[in-house]
Amino acid sequence: MEITADIVKKLRDQTGAGMMDCKKALAETNGDFNKAIEYLRKKGAATAEKRADRATKQGVVEAYIHAGGRIGTMIELNCESDFVAKTEEFRNLAKDIAMQIAAMNPQYISRDNVTKEVIERELEIYKTQARNEKKPDAVVEKIAEGKLEKFYQEFCLIEQSFIRDSSKTIKDLILEMMGKTGEKISISRFQRYHLGETSQ
Repeated sequence: MEITADIVKKLRDQTGAGMMDCKKALAETNGDFNKAIEYLRKKGAATAEKRADRATKQGVVEAYIHAGGRIGTMIELNCESDFVAKTEEFRNLAKDIAMQIAAMNPQYISRDNVTKEVIERELEIYKTQARNEKKPDAVVEKIAEGKLEKFYQEFCLIEQSFIRDSSKTIKDLILEMMGKTGEKISISRFQRYHLGETSQ
C-alpha cells in the first residue's frame, strides 16, 4: 500500500508523533492506519517507561462541576515544566480526566494505590462466589484473579476506559500526551464530591 504524505499527516495529527516516526509506523504496519496508531502507542509506552524516574513538580489543579452543581471533582495533574503545564492540550487533558472522575467515580489512581487488605478481601469474595456456583477448585483461583482485574478496570482511574473513546484508557491518554510533550505526566491526587454524600 502506498504511504502518502496525507496519511502521514493524518497519523501525526491524531497521535502527535513526529513525521519520521509516523512514516516508520506506517511502513512497519504495511500502511494499516489503526495498526500504525497501536504501534506508536506501544512505542510511546516504552519511551514513557524511561521517564518514570523523572520529577513532576509543575502542572495544574483542574475542577469540573457536573449535573447542575450536584457533582464536582478536582484533580492535580503534574508534568515536568511550566511550559507544558500552560499549554491548552495539557489543560484539556486535565479537564477530560476531571470529567472522567465525575462520570465514573474511581476510588484509586492506580492498582498500586489499592491496599493489600482490599485486594485480599475482594479475592476472598470472588472465591466464595465461585465456590457457591460449584466451580471446580482448579478454576476458582483463576476466576478470582479475572474478577480482580475487572475490579481494577472499574475502580482505578488510569485503567478505566475513557468516557469519550472507549478504545482508550486514561493511561493511554497520559502516554499519548507524554509522547507529544516529551515529559513525564502523572496524576498526584483527585477528589470527587457528590451533594449530600460524606467525603471519602
